Amino acid sequence: MRIVVLLSHNGMDVDLKLASRVTGIDVILGGHTHDGVPVPIVVANASGKTLVTNAGSNGKFLAVLDLAVKDGRISDHRYRLLPVFANLLRPDAEMARLIEVQRSPYAGKLSERLALTEALLYRRGNFNGSFDQLIVNSLMEAKDAQIAFSPGFRWGATLLPGEAVTLEDVMNQTAITYPHTVVTEMNGSAIKAILEDVCDNLFNPDPYYQQGGDMVRVGGMSFSCEPGAKMGARIGDMRIGERAVESGRTYKVASWASVAEGVRDEGEPVWDLLARYLREKKVVRPRKLNVPRLIGVEGNRGLA
Repeated sequence: MRIVVLLSHNGMDVDLKLASRVTGIDVILGGHTHDGVPVPIVVANASGKTLVTNAGSNGKFLAVLDLAVKDGRISDHRYRLLPVFANLLRPDAEMARLIEVQRSPYAGKLSERLALTEALLYRRGNFNGSFDQLIVNSLMEAKDAQIAFSPGFRWGATLLPGEAVTLEDVMNQTAITYPHTVVTEMNGSAIKAILEDVCDNLFNPDPYYQQGGDMVRVGGMSFSCEPGAKMGARIGDMRIGERAVESGRTYKVASWASVAEGVRDEGEPVWDLLARYLREKKVVRPRKLNVPRLIGVEGNRGLA
């Protein structure tokens, strides 16, 4: 008797399609798209059924799945998401010592208080978050750019109003192996092409062509997005202020993490730029998020 369990980092939509097409898998426990699924979805395929679920992200839940097996098949199941309250869990002493040893050479630098935030700083939305907005604002100001792009990351801890923003908080949001900032001259057609490409990764109707869960964050430019449209027709009404972005006109765009494909740059790491920006500002005030005007999404339960 054998039960086949797939541990997946495909994302919920891909897992559901995979379960419908690939036989012989009893359970898929997945991640990547940060979906906290309270009840497994039962997917039928050519030889039986597959249970598919995701348990959220950032260690917020522990998924517990109990299976009853009869005659070599799952006859029943029970599933629950257990919330994890990390501050109530006693640390493992040996692991705590190891973490302290590894952190100690950097603890003083990481604890530097760069600014005080009056805003809730978070990273969660599909199109933007307040920490993402802070990053694009810093890029535009530091690089004197009209537009800024920041990759659609969702990791990093949330900061509450009244908390200090430390260098460790900045590193939590930006520490990757390709952090260099870049300034690129792009015409309006190239800007639209980048947005269309990333948008297709998010909204392609075929899950197998979806390559991420979030749209590139955009500063300085407003635009519309129609998720249900075809590739190349989702992005429109691009404007800087009241002025339309022209396809043949060149604009100064600041970005980081290789948002502009093929660009090779030795600019400073984004964490240095952001830390300097925060030291100069001293206070982070609430800012309106630069999010697109969405078209054709009325009634979508995913909208906040």
